[in-house]
Amino acid sequence: MVDVMSTPTAIRVRGLRKAYAGVAAVDGLDLDVEHGEVFALLGPNGAGKTTTVEILEGFRRRDGGEVSVLGADPARPGAGWRERIGIVLQSSGGHDELTVHELVHHFAGYYPDARDPDEVIAAVGLDEKSTTRARHLSGGQRRRLDVALGILGNPALLFLDEPTTGFDPEARREFWALITSLAADGTTIILTTHYLDEAEHLAGRVGVITSGRIVALDSPDRLGGRDQDQAVVRWTEDGHTQTERTAEPTALVSALAHRLGGEVPGLTVSRPTLEDVYLRLIGEPAQTMEVVS
Repeated sequence: MVDVMSTPTAIRVRGLRKAYAGVAAVDGLDLDVEHGEVFALLGPNGAGKTTTVEILEGFRRRDGGEVSVLGADPARPGAGWRERIGIVLQSSGGHDELTVHELVHHFAGYYPDARDPDEVIAAVGLDEKSTTRARHLSGGQRRRLDVALGILGNPALLFLDEPTTGFDPEARREFWALITSLAADGTTIILTTHYLDEAEHLAGRVGVITSGRIVALDSPDRLGGRDQDQAVVRWTEDGHTQTERTAEPTALVSALAHRLGGEVPGLTVSRPTLEDVYLRLIGEPAQTMEVVS
C-alpha cells in the first residue's frame, strides 16, 4: 500500500480531459490539493465539476491527462487504494430496515483497519439513535449516517458531494462542526456544494470550474481578487441614500462623521461577497445563476 503522506500532494491533476460525444466536459484541467486540506470545488451545471470528481474517485475513465490521488492513478489504483478513500454521495438509500448500530457494524467488516464502529456513531452524533432503523431517521440524521459509513475505513481522503442539501440551518451548523473536526484530525476533504457560505466556512481554498477548466483558485477571502475590491459605503444624508465606492472606507467614514457631527445615519460598509465574486467568475447574473452539481 502507498504511504500517502510520502506523496507531495494528496491530489495532483495535469491536463485532465474528458469528452462526451465529442463535446469537452473537462478541458485541460490542472489541480493540486494538499494533504489535510479542505478544498471546495464550485461550478455551475455542465462546468465539468461532477465529471472531475468522479474521475478522482475512480468511478469514471478520463480521455487524457495525468491524475494522482493518494499517490496512485485512480484508473489503476492497485490493492488497498479504495480503502483510503471515503465517499459521501449527494443521495443515498437502501438498508432502511437496519438500525444505525447494525449498519455501521456491518460495513466496518469490509475494512481491514476500520475505526471502532461505536466511536464513529458517537462522532457523528448518532449515539442516541443507535437502535433506530434507518427509515425512521430525519434527513439530517440520515446524512450523519452517510458520513459515518464514509469515515468508517479511516480514510485519508473524503469526498463530500452536496453534503447538507435539505438540512435546516441548525443541522447544517452541526454538520459543519463535524467536518471541521474531521479536518482537524488530518483528513483531506474535497467538498462540492451549492451553498457558498458553506464553502466559505469550511474550505481553506476554493476552486471555481467553468467550461471544464479551473478559472480561479484561492482562499475564500482572496478568490478573484475579492480582498482587493473596493468597499461600498452607503449612508443617509438630507433624506437621501448616498453611495460611494472606495479603497479607503475608514477614511471616508471618518470624514462623514466629522462632516455630519458624529453618527452617520444609515451607515453600511460592505465588500463583495463570495457569491458576488463567484458570479463574476462564471459570467452569470445573480437572478439566473444556479450553483449546483
